[in-house]
Amino acid sequence: PECPAWNVERMHSGAKPHWNYIDGCMLRALWRLGETRRDARYARYVRSFVDYYVGEDGALLGYDEGEYNLDNILEGNALVDLYEATGGKKYLLGIERLERQLARQPRTDEGSYWHKLMYPDQVWLDGLYMAQVFRARRAAKNGDERELNDILRQFRTVRAHMYDPALHLYRHAYDASGRAFWADEKGLSRCVWLRAMGWWLAALADAAAVWPASHGGGQWLGACLEEALSGLFPYRDARSGMFLQVVDRACANGNYPETSGSALASYACLRGANTGVLGEGWREEGESVLRAIEREKLRPCAEGFELTGICLVAGLGPESNRRRDGSYAYYLSEPVVANEAKGVAPFLMAYAESASARGAGHGGR
Repeated sequence: PECPAWNVERMHSGAKPHWNYIDGCMLRALWRLGETRRDARYARYVRSFVDYYVGEDGALLGYDEGEYNLDNILEGNALVDLYEATGGKKYLLGIERLERQLARQPRTDEGSYWHKLMYPDQVWLDGLYMAQVFRARRAAKNGDERELNDILRQFRTVRAHMYDPALHLYRHAYDASGRAFWADEKGLSRCVWLRAMGWWLAALADAAAVWPASHGGGQWLGACLEEALSGLFPYRDARSGMFLQVVDRACANGNYPETSGSALASYACLRGANTGVLGEGWREEGESVLRAIEREKLRPCAEGFELTGICLVAGLGPESNRRRDGSYAYYLSEPVVANEAKGVAPFLMAYAESASARGAGHGGR
């Protein structure tokens, strides 16, 4: 757990072990695989991994609330899984630490969370998956209508500001103040980055899946998910059957089919179909993209398989890092790696949804 091979980004940076979203992605995928395969080894592994990072008092190794970093919330889903399965007090204490951060998280004037303290007034698509799914799971379990209303408001604000009606796609980020060097006259970043779109799709699918039927917000989330998928799929790359790193620039030099965002799109289709949030027609779309990833990016190797074509990381700013300017050239400049959790985890999540559908008699792969 102190140095998982899937956390290629941390190995590149040399950072010490710490609570982080990359591990959180993988733990969620492993937990879901355990449920699908009815194999308790996955849950035991998740517990042993998480126990390395969580003290008996709920302290999280290397976690600093004062960063107000939404990425740090994602791994809280593993705490929710373990608390619901075991009732372990330290998992609840860890959950409550993350909830305290969210209670104090800085917000835009419209009420949306800042992505991080270092990104004032900025809302990134990534952040909806990082924080709002965790919140929705807790609020749905606790019947907290006030929380549900706030979660829904933050989704609606993204739809209002970050959806590009000309492209039928979402821009990566929005600066409500308009001061960021990468922002256009509307406060938006310039490009449609695939993985950011994928995080948004997965957030909609996961939040809608747990949304209480008694609260009408679930219908809005499902309709928004279908609209977003309907906007994305016309951009699918005809040769590979996947989606491109910069979604709407098919003819631009250097653009490539990217694995993590394609897997998130597949997952959102399959998750939505499995939970009844989407119609059955989206199941075949999700299966088709999953097959394309297997065909194009999954390679045999000495250890088993290698999953290639994963953008290591991308972001915007801060002011001290003007290389991350949201341009097409920037998104193409980031490293492309294999076997990184931000690609492997969505791929396994999509596979788990596909396998779950087969077990439920839906056919599939």
